[in-house]
Amino acid sequence: MNRYEWLLFDLDGTLSDPADGFVNCMNHALVFHDYAPKSVAELTPYIGPPLEHTVSKLTGSSDSKFVRSMVDKYRERYGETGYAENRLYPGIAETLERLSDSESIRLGVCTSKRADFAKRILEQFELHHYFDFVSGGDVGIAKWQQLEKLLKENTINRKALMIGDRHFDLSAASKNGLPGAGVLWGYGRKEELDEHTPRYLFSHPSEILDIM
Repeated sequence: MNRYEWLLFDLDGTLSDPADGFVNCMNHALVFHDYAPKSVAELTPYIGPPLEHTVSKLTGSSDSKFVRSMVDKYRERYGETGYAENRLYPGIAETLERLSDSESIRLGVCTSKRADFAKRILEQFELHHYFDFVSGGDVGIAKWQQLEKLLKENTINRKALMIGDRHFDLSAASKNGLPGAGVLWGYGRKEELDEHTPRYLFSHPSEILDIM
């Protein structure tokens, strides 16, 4: 019998690499608001957290109207072209196909990205049919709240494993009494993930198959 009935995947930094779209869209928002554009090296460490957190860190502002304006401008470009600037990580498609063959494991996506954007990315890579649902976030909604809602509405049960590349994924799982697994091909450093005592640390997508 499998230990888990649900595997929940983060999107950015876990299933696909969003760096190009993220950098281009964030600079689009920064320049519009009279900030200098930032380099790839300056921006990529901010991939993963909810956008409002990233905007506050990058600009030093916590003004809600300004943050909302930045997020809206980011999404303006993202909805047109940014979502298509994702790249699928090697081994993801093959791993999801193998996982989907299991009769006892179901798959879902839990991402801080807005659900409609996440679905477009999954459709672009022809991955959407592997997942029972896509839970997306928005400004003011934390990932732990998304998991809490999924549990409360019985979309998932407590035999679920949250898989992601940042500490936000692991802490969200822990806050809901769920185990978490870290992936090392994304944007979270091993030290960051280790601090949140993941049940597993995966170095390659194929390693996820070992828990079946």
